[in-house]
Amino acid sequence: MSNRTFTIVKPDSVEKGNFGKIITRLEAEGFRVLGVKKVSLGDRQAQAFYAVHRERPFFGDLVRYMTSGPVYVAALEKSNAVPELRKLMGATDPAKAEAGTIRKEFGESIERNAIHGSDSDENAKSEIAFFFAEYELN
Repeated sequence: MSNRTFTIVKPDSVEKGNFGKIITRLEAEGFRVLGVKKVSLGDRQAQAFYAVHRERPFFGDLVRYMTSGPVYVAALEKSNAVPELRKLMGATDPAKAEAGTIRKEFGESIERNAIHGSDSDENAKSEIAFFFAEYELN
């Protein structure tokens, strides 16, 4: 089990000025920020990042949403990082997320749900590498 995971603070959170609140929450829960960047995803970049969902009906909407404004990408470190972040984020649908989770507090809908987090150690590794060179992680 890896101690690294990856997150994206999504356009809705950035637009509302919630990045600071979310990153503070992650640090308060014991995550160490190894690297963080504010980026604007282009269509190709978003399509490549979400390629696993290419055949799903929501793919086009997802790409449009993720390219609609700037996002923050971050590599995080903590023991059992992937499951710990998934638990802290809460259910994909904020209406079904448990109280105290990031999505319950900051999410609006299944699509505009505040935050992305890696769903496996393998995906965490590839998602981190998608945005960061190893030398950028401290």
